Order: sequence, then C-alpha cells, then structure tokens
Amino acid sequence: MVRKLHCISCGKDYDEGVRYQCDCSGLLEVRYDLDGAGFDLERARNRRLGVWRYRELLPVEKNVSLNEGGTSLYKCDRLGRKFGIKNLWVKNEGENPTGSFKDRGMTVGVSKAVEFKVKAVACASTGNTSASLAAYAARSGITCMVIIPAGKIAYGKLSQALIYGAKVLAIKGNFDDALEMVMDACDKYGFYLLNSINPYRLEGQKTIAFEIFDQLDGVPDRVVLPVGNAGNISAIWKGFSEYIDLGIISQLPKMTGIQAEGAMPMVELFKENLDVLKPVKNPETIASAIRIGSPVSWLKAIRAIRDSKGLAESVTDPEILEAQKLLARKEGIFVEPASAASIAGLIKLIEQEDIDKDETIVCITTGHGLKDPDVAVDSCKDELIEVKNLEELDGVLRDI
Repeated sequence: MVRKLHCISCGKDYDEGVRYQCDCSGLLEVRYDLDGAGFDLERARNRRLGVWRYRELLPVEKNVSLNEGGTSLYKCDRLGRKFGIKNLWVKNEGENPTGSFKDRGMTVGVSKAVEFKVKAVACASTGNTSASLAAYAARSGITCMVIIPAGKIAYGKLSQALIYGAKVLAIKGNFDDALEMVMDACDKYGFYLLNSINPYRLEGQKTIAFEIFDQLDGVPDRVVLPVGNAGNISAIWKGFSEYIDLGIISQLPKMTGIQAEGAMPMVELFKENLDVLKPVKNPETIASAIRIGSPVSWLKAIRAIRDSKGLAESVTDPEILEAQKLLARKEGIFVEPASAASIAGLIKLIEQEDIDKDETIVCITTGHGLKDPDVAVDSCKDELIEVKNLEELDGVLRDI
C-alpha cells in the first residue's frame, strides 16, 4: 500500500521515515492510497476486536502488541436517565493493557520504531504516555527514556514506567517544559520520539473510531472526550473520515473536546474563534493527564472540532470529581479524573442546552481510576465510617 507523510499546513508530502514535522514546522499525518489498501470490513470483523483488526489501515507490517484495543462500549442508561439523555454510551479505554488509550498509539509507534531500527524511544509525559511507552518498549526490547514533571505525576502511573524498566528523568517545570526537553534530546541523541507529534502514533488511536462503528453498528451523533495534548480527538476524527472516504459510512459525528478550567487553551481557541493557539503558561488541574498548557496537536484538533460542527468546553475540578463519582456509582465504571472530564463536560453542555438530549452520544473515558487512586480516596474521605465496637457497627447498619 502506498503511504506518505503529509503536512496539514503547507501540503508538502514526504516519503516514510523518522520525521515529526514538515520543513515549514507544520504537523504531519499519514496518508494512504485507501483504494489500494485492500481493507474489507466483513473480513476484518472475523478478527478479534482490537487495534489490529484494522491492520490494512495501519502503517506497519509487523506489530509489537499486548492485545490492545477491543475496549467495552457501555450503554449507560442509569446515568443517561439522570440527565434526560436517551442514548448515552461510554467507551472505556481504561481497559487497555496499561490502563489507558495510549496503548493504541504505542503499539503502532513502537512497531514503527522497530521497523526503523532505532536505538531508543522517548517521550515526555504526565503519566499515561510514559507507562504505555515503557510497556511496549519492554515488549520489543528497545531502551526507553521518559521525562516527567517532578511531583506532578500520579504514583499509579509513575510506578508503571519504573517497573517496566524505563529510564525516568524528573525535571522542574511542567509537561510543556518536559516536551521541549525530550524533543531536544531526541534530536541530539537520535532517540525516536513518541509523543503525539509523532504521526504514526496517532494512527493507532484512530482505531477508537473504527471500534465504535463496529460496536454500535453505526455512527454516533457526537463523540465527547477529554483534551490534553490534543492528539486523540484528531485521531478519532481521522478514523471516521477515512471510513467516509472508503464509503463505509455516510455521516460523521460532532467532535466535542473537554478541558479543565486551569488548562483550557483549546477552549479559548474555539470560543474566541482564534487562528493561533494561546498557550497557558502554568496549567493547573487535579486532572493530571490533561494538565497541558500548549497542546502540540492543537491545529489538528481545532480542525476536527470545527469541521465536524462540534464544540469545546471547560469544566472545573469539582465538576470533574463529581462526574467521576457519578459514573462510578451509576454505572460501576471507575475512571481517572481526566477521563471524568468527558462526563462533566457532557453534563455541562446538556444543562446549557448546547446538546440535544435525543442525540446518540459516546463519551470516551481515557484511563482507569487506579491510575490516580489518591484523588478518589481524598474526594470520598468524608464518607469513610470508623467504628470502634459492635454496638457502633449495629448503629450504622440499622441506618442502611
């Protein structure tokens, strides 16, 4: 199959290789000769649901895999009824091997690193990216180096990066500082960068769109998801767009991105109808996975939102924590705070009457709740009941 790297800014094409940006500094994406891809949906549906079900639409011949993808799509009737939404679904990406959607991108990205015969892979991370890259690097036998903002990464995620054997460097500063540093290091030492600026990584993440179509047997009216570095929303849009080009579907969903109020450059870009992103210098939110002030894939993301006639909205940390509890207690789905942003954003948009309650809506929850258990325990600490004896226990149980 013919593939190329295409600049979304100037339109220049490049042959495949280790390249992250165009000469004009524009972002690259993988383009295919879809007619020659040989993809047959019915044949693909005979394979296990997961990233590699769609192998003809991915830029790799041999893969490094941990059986990623194939995550559940839950019909959330109890949560939907609370807000008057008739068709609410949650695509729970926390079911991936390392507990987040990042595994979809890393199976493709690390497979490409093996193909390119690189000596090491690297990333900057607020947590999930480092955990995922470390796991797939271990699976492939490639050295892994990650740079994290010191003191700003949940231990559930840091423990993964360390146990998988990554070389973890903690720096003073935030994610954006870490990304700048790792990009410089990759240039200097020849490491292969696997943040979302890498166009191959996003190819794995687009399979969320393919799976949603297979699981719903159709296209939802809207997809709602958290936005941090902005790669995932653009990747999912690319997946649906490729299905349009293949003639598999005839409609596209409205892409709706949710950010935390303390880290909302995409929301400002959208609401102020700007042409250029204004970074947030010191992003702060309890949702560490989306604590990013200068998302590298902002141009891809804003085009996805605008082209789909979607929305971008922000939510507060208290709204995120309340949504986290609601999803757990109404549907039994435990997600990390950043994931709950999609639920919090949906609730806010419904209350603002920006979304029709009759829409079929899929919320993407990006990471498992055990990624950041301290936040969950802290938010529920007032509900912990201490009893000293059987008499006190009897008093508590009689009130149930």
